[in-house]
Amino acid sequence: MFVDYTGESIGIVVESDLDRVRGTHTRDHLSSIYYYMFQDVHLTMVIGFGFLGTFLKRYGYSSAVPNLLIAAVTLQWATLCQGFFQMQRGKIHVSITNLLHADFATLTTFISFGAVLELTTPIQLIVMVICEVFIFAANEYISLDILKISDVGVSMLVHVFGAYFGLMVSCVLRNNRPEKESVCITLPTPDLFSVMGTIFLWLFWPTLNASLAQGDAQHRAVINTYYSLAASSVVTLAIGLSSFVDKKQQFFTVHIQNSTLAGGVAIGTAADMMIHPFGAIIVGSIAGLVSILGMVYLTPGINRKFGIRDPCGIHNLHGLSGLIAAFVGAIAAALATEKNYNYSLYRQFPARTPMGKTLDYWDLQYHVENVQPGVGRSALCQGAYQIAALGTTLAFAVVGGLITGLILQLPFFNQAGRNAFTDDEP
Repeated sequence: MFVDYTGESIGIVVESDLDRVRGTHTRDHLSSIYYYMFQDVHLTMVIGFGFLGTFLKRYGYSSAVPNLLIAAVTLQWATLCQGFFQMQRGKIHVSITNLLHADFATLTTFISFGAVLELTTPIQLIVMVICEVFIFAANEYISLDILKISDVGVSMLVHVFGAYFGLMVSCVLRNNRPEKESVCITLPTPDLFSVMGTIFLWLFWPTLNASLAQGDAQHRAVINTYYSLAASSVVTLAIGLSSFVDKKQQFFTVHIQNSTLAGGVAIGTAADMMIHPFGAIIVGSIAGLVSILGMVYLTPGINRKFGIRDPCGIHNLHGLSGLIAAFVGAIAAALATEKNYNYSLYRQFPARTPMGKTLDYWDLQYHVENVQPGVGRSALCQGAYQIAALGTTLAFAVVGGLITGLILQLPFFNQAGRNAFTDDEP
């Protein structure tokens, strides 16, 4: 009743100011490109993230099947929540780009689930989804439409938010431990399925980072992600076989599952920026190193000191790598010039477009068709706004996660016995 098609879906091309700011242009020649990107992102979400959690002994079925049902609920709820901040004439207008944003909201919840596997019942997960997606949509609106940041690979908006939101919920629910054996115990066969999910994500991550980019920026996003993933994988191999991680110099499946993907997360915010292949390799190498060392040394310390469990290692893969992405994106934005980007600079950073009715804006209009007025930010100012968005995201994630955890503690949602949290066997 409140949702309708966009103009392109009924034969009328409509491009709103909000579309231009968010980089989701609704033009006919972009529809087919976005569809193929949406198709790949959808596969990544359902198959890649679905199989990624099957390595856990008492969570294999829930990772592959109930997650699909939760995704179906989340996609619809995300459409409403995100559309609430974009309503036009009392209607929520949906296009393929809106479906992409809904997919990213679903990925956020999947990331958060990795921290609460032993601590929640299915009903609590649904309540957590309802709370998290609305908070995510509010933060996304503030970051993209008010702060006007660039985060094409959604490393800040999805990965950082999802990781720290989930960890805060886990912190509140840390007393809901099962009396049976831990869900974290792994088995060889599920490990194999999980590695398949990792490989699937590794192959499709360039699409994930490039799905919302356009033109030359989309080319850069694919190239940068490709090299960053390769670099993090090489570092994972080198560090994983060293005595820093294991005296027997053996691989652990969890290292492969997480650290090989860290490069894709760490490059996300700056994926479509001019950081060049060597820069992408450096970022991927740092992300792989931080992820695997964090898994070995940092995660056990957090568990001992704060009682926060992280069975899927979301802090190392999504949290730390997302923080790296935020700072890399801020530096790249602060160094961006018209000399490097040509006139595509103003598509990359719409807020840097000169304000309307100024000589600079009229001069830009002479060279670029249909350019919309911006706020005339400098490069350093844009970089500062990127960092501000990181702070906003962390604030929403931490406070929202703590409040959601308290809601899940209410007797109405917390009636199941402790063993029911991980009773995943057929």
